[in-house]
Amino acid sequence: MKQLSKTHTALLLAFLVIVWGVNWPLSKMALSYTPPILFAGIRTCLGGVILLIFALPRFKTLRIKENWHYYLVSAVLNIILFYGLQTVGLGYAPAGLFSAIVFIEPVLLGIFCWIWLGESMYRFKIIGLVLGFAGVLIISSSGLTGDISILGIFLAIGSAIAWGLGTVYVKKTGDRVDSIWMVTAQLIIGGLFLISIGFSVESWSDIHWEAPFVTNLLFISTFVIAFGWLAFFTLVGSGEASKVGSYTFLIPLIAIFCSTLLLKESITLNLVVGLICIVISILFVNLRVKPSNIVSAKYK
Repeated sequence: MKQLSKTHTALLLAFLVIVWGVNWPLSKMALSYTPPILFAGIRTCLGGVILLIFALPRFKTLRIKENWHYYLVSAVLNIILFYGLQTVGLGYAPAGLFSAIVFIEPVLLGIFCWIWLGESMYRFKIIGLVLGFAGVLIISSSGLTGDISILGIFLAIGSAIAWGLGTVYVKKTGDRVDSIWMVTAQLIIGGLFLISIGFSVESWSDIHWEAPFVTNLLFISTFVIAFGWLAFFTLVGSGEASKVGSYTFLIPLIAIFCSTLLLKESITLNLVVGLICIVISILFVNLRVKPSNIVSAKYK
């Protein structure tokens, strides 16, 4: 994939951080109008349909017979598990706190890239990984006192793991599939699956198609889902995965700020301390070091 310019990279990162940060309180607000699984399916499928406008002119690059399994695996990890677990989980935890746990993903991504992509491991990265998990434990500790559901914590961690695995998978298969078709196909496949599951366990009549919900749904489907995922995988595919990892720590901070304004959620000491640990951990994981301090995965 073509290398991005610094300006293009900065614009994509800024867009991604803002829309994915706002997504969490908006999704929490939407759940007062709709059951969670149906909402997850509708917004992802609608996002895929929107991207079809850009994908159809590149129809020859779809190559469904050769690439269907890539689309399917990516849909399972990045859509069905990631969005399914997070949308259900938002019903069990505050949006800001939930997003803080999910965005341990850059730390998990460091582990997964080391194991499956052969990327380097060094002292600062190991320290960063330890700090990241410590941050999650500190944030999650309030769940043991009854302030939030422990189920919400597990769903957030599961969502982060699925996203990390999905990112590694897309990065590893990026030279075999068209990036726009990868995002479009995974959104439609995953969205249709979630809708079918939601249809069997939830009711369409429980969706209240009021103006605030419709506006929320259109914004999330267009900017958060369709163009957000396209921006994310464009950055990853162009070799900007480390920058995505180092900047996504801003997303839970924006999510917490917006959740405080829109949902009146409280900011606890555990949350602040845990976020500080996560921020430091991600900075350590993405710190550049001299080659002599690097340990490759093949020598582990």
